[in-house]
Amino acid sequence: MITKTASAPVKSPVVRGLATLLANSYALLGQTHFAHWNVEGPNFFQLHAAFQSQYEELFEAVDEVAERIRALGAIAPGGLAALAKASRISEMSVEAAPAKEFVAHLIDGHETLLQDARDLRASSESSGDLETQDLVIGRIRTHQKTLWMLKSFLKNL
Repeated sequence: MITKTASAPVKSPVVRGLATLLANSYALLGQTHFAHWNVEGPNFFQLHAAFQSQYEELFEAVDEVAERIRALGAIAPGGLAALAKASRISEMSVEAAPAKEFVAHLIDGHETLLQDARDLRASSESSGDLETQDLVIGRIRTHQKTLWMLKSFLKNL
């Protein structure tokens, strides 16, 4: 018996933008988890807890984005290699680094993700996809708040 359950791939700008948002979010989740594991120094406890909160939030976000892709009739991308290839978030080298370098790296990642999310917000609006636009606006707010917190940490260091 052959059962067909998968939808045909959808190549709309909104789905492509969601796939990029998914890949970037997953990469940023990984980099934030990396920072959580490896941060050291006098601010260890605060940063360790902050990074955990951030990667847990990102974990929930990737699920929401993937489910939106599915709701639009497309297949959500998956697999570490495929997501890494589709992401624009760079990786830190695996070595000891001062806490401020972890924070600065995560700032870069959030800014990259935010730029792509703003593009997706615009394409969602122009296509009349208010549900995706709503999801993306929520993601933008979250990343703006996280950027404010990370940048505040770097002041006067």
